[in-house]
Amino acid sequence: MIMTTTPGVEGRPIEEYLGIVTGEAILGANVFRDMFAVIRDIVGGRSAAYEQELARAREIALSEMAERCRELGGNAVVGIDLDYEVVGSGGSMLMVSASGTAVRIASSPRA
Repeated sequence: MIMTTTPGVEGRPIEEYLGIVTGEAILGANVFRDMFAVIRDIVGGRSAAYEQELARAREIALSEMAERCRELGGNAVVGIDLDYEVVGSGGSMLMVSASGTAVRIASSPRA
């Protein structure tokens, strides 16, 4: 599955547009990770725990979107947009949503 933020795939003409596809992931933040993240925020530095959760949520959202594309008969998603939000009481959950256009592109590059 080819997935790109660009409107097309260079050298691979789009044969059919199949529609908009989306994928979402909402993950709760672990209490212990939150405590360590607060400490890290106070003393400075990056929060590896949150970075890992962001990466995990992004992969889930992209994977769901790719599966929806396959269900429509597509082999690529173009024009992908990723959005990140904090939701829940006190921002206790992280939401990542991915959207794009499912397409069927030529199976081999244009000569």
